[in-house]
Amino acid sequence: MPENASVRLTLRGRVQGVSFRDFTKRLADRLGLVGYVENMADGTVQAVAEGRRSSMGGFIEALMAGPPQARVSSVDTEWLPPTGAYADFSIHY
Repeated sequence: MPENASVRLTLRGRVQGVSFRDFTKRLADRLGLVGYVENMADGTVQAVAEGRRSSMGGFIEALMAGPPQARVSSVDTEWLPPTGAYADFSIHY
């Protein structure tokens, strides 16, 4: 099994206007993941993360809980091949 992985998450619920992107960036930085997070026009938040497969479970679990003001109702998870396209984890505005 490859050591690195990539995942695209779409999070639904009360996930915008509650510092979800900042929470996600701090979490990704702490776990050594690269990629991005952004608010989508439909009210969801999308995060793409690449890094050590061993870090992905904790990343996904923490995002399912979210920051204190958030209420995550569902998460779509799509595993992708790692691209190596990201130098860091960024917030898309």
